[in-house]
Amino acid sequence: MASSSSLLSEEQFLCSICLDVFTEPVSTSCGHNFCIACVTKYWDTNDLCQCPLCKETFYTRPELRVNTTFREVVDNFKRMTDRGKDDCPANPGKVTCDVCTGTKLKALKSCLVCLASYCETHLEPHQIAPPLKRHKLIDPVENLEDRICKKHDRLLELFCRTDQTCVCQFCTEADHKTHDTVPIEEECGERKAQLGKTEAELQQIIQERLQKLKEIKHSVELSKRDAKREISDSMQVFTALVRSIEKRQVDLIEVIEEKQKAAERQAEGLIKELEHEITELKRRSTELEQLSHTKDHLKILQSFTSLVCTPPSTKDWSEISVHSDLCVGTVRRAVSQLEETLNKEMEKLLPEVKLKRIQQYAVDVTLDPDTAHPDLILSEDGKQVRCGDKPQNLPDNPKRFDRFAIVLGKDCFSSGRFYYEVIVKGKTKWTLGVARESIVRKGNISLSPEDGLWTVFLRDVNVYKAGTYPHFVLSLSEKPQQVGVFVDYEEGEVSFYDVETWSHIYSFTGCTFTEKLYPLFSPCNNAGGKNLAPLIISPVNHTD
Repeated sequence: MASSSSLLSEEQFLCSICLDVFTEPVSTSCGHNFCIACVTKYWDTNDLCQCPLCKETFYTRPELRVNTTFREVVDNFKRMTDRGKDDCPANPGKVTCDVCTGTKLKALKSCLVCLASYCETHLEPHQIAPPLKRHKLIDPVENLEDRICKKHDRLLELFCRTDQTCVCQFCTEADHKTHDTVPIEEECGERKAQLGKTEAELQQIIQERLQKLKEIKHSVELSKRDAKREISDSMQVFTALVRSIEKRQVDLIEVIEEKQKAAERQAEGLIKELEHEITELKRRSTELEQLSHTKDHLKILQSFTSLVCTPPSTKDWSEISVHSDLCVGTVRRAVSQLEETLNKEMEKLLPEVKLKRIQQYAVDVTLDPDTAHPDLILSEDGKQVRCGDKPQNLPDNPKRFDRFAIVLGKDCFSSGRFYYEVIVKGKTKWTLGVARESIVRKGNISLSPEDGLWTVFLRDVNVYKAGTYPHFVLSLSEKPQQVGVFVDYEEGEVSFYDVETWSHIYSFTGCTFTEKLYPLFSPCNNAGGKNLAPLIISPVNHTD
């Protein structure tokens, strides 16, 4: 009776894609079988989802599930074929037994003494005969003659590190006598260790490249997000500007039409007055003509004075006209007003857009306790500062301020752009800004760029000033609760913003920075308990 394996051919269990025995087989609706990994990869790399064999197209990608019954059949076939491998002819590419006649079976071992490979049956003498048991057996390899020294006809079992070549025992007693030789196994072990190290280095390089690839892709995503935000912001600005222009256009048309109606009303009045004078003049002309033709001497003398000596009642029309340039003047004024309106709209809109953009340059600022005036109390995390009731016993150092309640940030900036935000809620006095590294820290200093400080400050509850020379009083519509500070080192700009209202507070422009800049904070004195609230460095909320 034939065995079950003889009834099945290996072709029945081969995937038509990888040409190997099925692994996790799945079936399509058209009745063909594939490895799940093979057919998935096939569909991923093709535009159409179709059967690789019959090309039937699936308009919806099938949800594949492993055919468990067929998988069991395939696994059973694998087990049966594996059990028969030792007794089967060697597969192409496998080392064959050198003793077998007829069908060559797969070799289990190769003998480095006999220079031959043996199957399980022909290997038996090497396992039981004492002389043969001393032979060196290795896993089956081809070309055993390549492992024999051509000069001495002995096994190559040593490695000459001097000449970087494999040698036999006799070679070490002749040409390689003074050379550094070690057993092949020892050198192989060291080479494998070196291979492992090289592979580890390659893996490290690969990981670095993968990380760089990830960074570049992330940069592209950030660029896309920034571009999308810029487009959105620009649309917001221009939409508002277009609405403003359209409104001004409507207003202009109304003004022009009203001016035109007024000109028409003026012209109508002048026309009526002129027509009345013309009528009166024509009447007098008719009377004069009639009088000149009359033969009544008495009538001529009686009417002469009223008709000739008395001039007609008329006005001087030489300076009177309807102004044709009324509309032109209106347009000019409207354009001037529109320009003013647009500037105001830009002032209202652009600070919000600009603030969203500069928030992308946010940095993590921490207070430097070595610079803090002894009156100042810093939080453990270095994010808050307030003024205490009395000086602390702190060691003096060149960086510490000794007269004004000032503390600087730990990190300095000497290029690029940076931005940070500070909560000033509940305070009646404060000073914020940046200072150059060489700022005077002992004795008097003035809040001005001349002394290396670019600041804005609050005094007397609601008096805001910019630290120019002399100080510039700021007119703010609302009391800032959170202030953003932005610096563009190369452009020479230091700007301050009201974060909650998106409004611009003040900007120092055209500055020339040549030193490192440090964030500067001063909660000022506590004013008898009225100014106890701390300055708090807050995390920046990036708004998309």
